Amino acid sequence: MSEAAKSAPVVLVTGGARRVGAAIVRELHREGCAIALHHRRSRAEAEALAAELETPGSPPVALFAADLADPGACQRLAEAVIERFGRLDGLVNSASAFFPTPVKELTAADFDHLMAVNARAPLMLTLAAAPALARASGAVVNIGDVFGIKPLPKFLAYSASKAALLMITQALARELAPAVRVNAILPGTVLPSELPEKAESAEIVAARAPLARLGTPVEVAAAVRFLLFEASYTTGALLPVDGGRLLRT
Repeated sequence: MSEAAKSAPVVLVTGGARRVGAAIVRELHREGCAIALHHRRSRAEAEALAAELETPGSPPVALFAADLADPGACQRLAEAVIERFGRLDGLVNSASAFFPTPVKELTAADFDHLMAVNARAPLMLTLAAAPALARASGAVVNIGDVFGIKPLPKFLAYSASKAALLMITQALARELAPAVRVNAILPGTVLPSELPEKAESAEIVAARAPLARLGTPVEVAAAVRFLLFEASYTTGALLPVDGGRLLRT
């Protein structure tokens, strides 16, 4: 490993093997970051992404498997990353559970699982990582959702979990200041293959945004980079990356 690679800032990205998480990993690695790439079951995708990114002299990409629904997993994950790299400069809480919970079918188990992965895990992982992040004057970016502000029909528990994450973001921003900045991104629809409005076309969903198109994972990743490394006077922010969709009902 080159000296430049050894001194690269280290960022832990949860759910980094696929979809938006993978776009975030690519963006941060391209910016010169060493990546602690967390996954749950997507080992093959994580290995392929690491192989794609690691070239001679480039910052390393190390893989870490953990089920963030496990209450003890966050502490173990943070400890493993810090043991591997000796430092931690940034944390991106991108891992998320997403499935419908119509009110008449909602179960306590489904509600608890969504809250555990989408709200409790980012909170506990941030707390576990906070001492290392403070030493580095680091930052946390949580991947929220516009549906944490305006509920998505038939996704009550998911919307509630993302609303909780937004409050956690702002509360941690106060509690961890001034040593650690904590912000959140609120993406709109950025993956046509996973539209929450399953019965509607991408064109119909895109038309709801003033910018009249869907977003892309790359645009979310660029916002993550900004909040991690450029927004030095920003904490507790909830940044929509939604094409203006929150401006419309």
